[in-house]
Amino acid sequence: MLAKILILATLAMILVSLFSALALLFKNDDAAKRKQVVQALTLRISLSIALFVTLIASIYFGILPGRG
Repeated sequence: MLAKILILATLAMILVSLFSALALLFKNDDAAKRKQVVQALTLRISLSIALFVTLIASIYFGILPGRG
């Protein structure tokens, strides 16, 4: 149950990062804003990779049941 809550929390953080980058992209006036957009997207990619690795490890170690 804790693993599922952590997965959902990570998905929520990914969505927040994605939409914050979108909001910053529309307000893109100077170089500092562009740097914030890149940082938000880098955070989203890092969270996505971490979630993928966590899911694979959880299925491998039996924390989350696989299908079949």
